[in-house]
Amino acid sequence: MTMSFRYRSTSHALTAALFVVGTLGCAVALAATYLFFVRTTTGQFIDESALVEAVQLYGTAGKAATQFLDWLPALSLLIATLVVLVVTVVKRRWAAAGIAVAAAVGANLTTQLIKNLVPDRPYRGIETLELNSLPSGHTTLAASAAAAVFLMSSPRWRPLAGFLGGTFAVATGVSTLINQWHRPADVVAAFLVVGMFTLPAGWLVMRTGARWNGWEGYNRHWASVRLWVALPVLAGLASAVVAAYSLLKIAPGPGQEGSTTNYFWAGTALIVITGYLATVAGVWLFGHAALRLRPRHQGTPGRRPVQ
Repeated sequence: MTMSFRYRSTSHALTAALFVVGTLGCAVALAATYLFFVRTTTGQFIDESALVEAVQLYGTAGKAATQFLDWLPALSLLIATLVVLVVTVVKRRWAAAGIAVAAAVGANLTTQLIKNLVPDRPYRGIETLELNSLPSGHTTLAASAAAAVFLMSSPRWRPLAGFLGGTFAVATGVSTLINQWHRPADVVAAFLVVGMFTLPAGWLVMRTGARWNGWEGYNRHWASVRLWVALPVLAGLASAVVAAYSLLKIAPGPGQEGSTTNYFWAGTALIVITGYLATVAGVWLFGHAALRLRPRHQGTPGRRPVQ
């Protein structure tokens, strides 16, 4: 039997509150990341140790990371531009396109402003470059391009877009660490800057048109199966195990040993956890905010789902 659909919306006040809380959470986490990893001795030591230990893995991985980072600006812009243009022209989502592009530009400008206006890292007894490298510009570029694609995707495509975009951003962040361009905290800060702009932009996008922001829920389309949410969750849990093991190996105690790559793996795990946590939170929040399509029998007035 052919089915038509009607909409069921969630509370606008609750949805708006969740987006506001998420945005403020990103801002607070960004400030905390800066204060701990840049302004304190312990934070500087952990961050710098991860960067120094990346030398142990340089070689084949380093060459691959360098090639990836060399292509990153063009690749990010190409992917985001193609998706935004195609979706805008085909689906006529002009307002959403403007919002998505503005959010990406805002995130990248903010990163450059922070790097240039925030005072250089103070000397705390740790041998390190004093120039402020937080947040990572390359990671901001990759994450903001992925976020623009995510914002332009219809709800049924967002779980897949979130997973692929999150993986792209995480791979970029890890590559900057392997290549010794950035410390782990720089990458984490970049994720948070992008989150600060993506969330309010996402709330606006969700208000630009009810029809294309409706969906039937998870597992009704291959791009919205729960697998795309489960994979980043599993990757985050595995990274948490790696981080815990690495930190235990270097924790003060009778069994303490000198670190060769433990700080590096802990820093890498922090990047993966943060990137995929943001991915899962974003997919969940946007899924919660989307208008739900409820089936009705043929002959009953309603709207058909949007592809």
